[in-house]
Amino acid sequence: MSAFMIVLMVIAMLITLGVLFAGLFSMARGGEFNKKYGNKLMRYRILAQGAALLLFAIAMLSAGK
Repeated sequence: MSAFMIVLMVIAMLITLGVLFAGLFSMARGGEFNKKYGNKLMRYRILAQGAALLLFAIAMLSAGK
């Protein structure tokens, strides 16, 4: 597995974690910001999580060769 793939996976995981915490704090506080951005933040989390999983799958498939 190349160092480039590892860096990409770490970045994708950190983005996922950041969006997750932003969404959680938004929900915990409630208010207008949560009403406006709560669902969008969770959708972005799902996209970031999917990207991280895709990068992980590509890394594992390329490592098996």
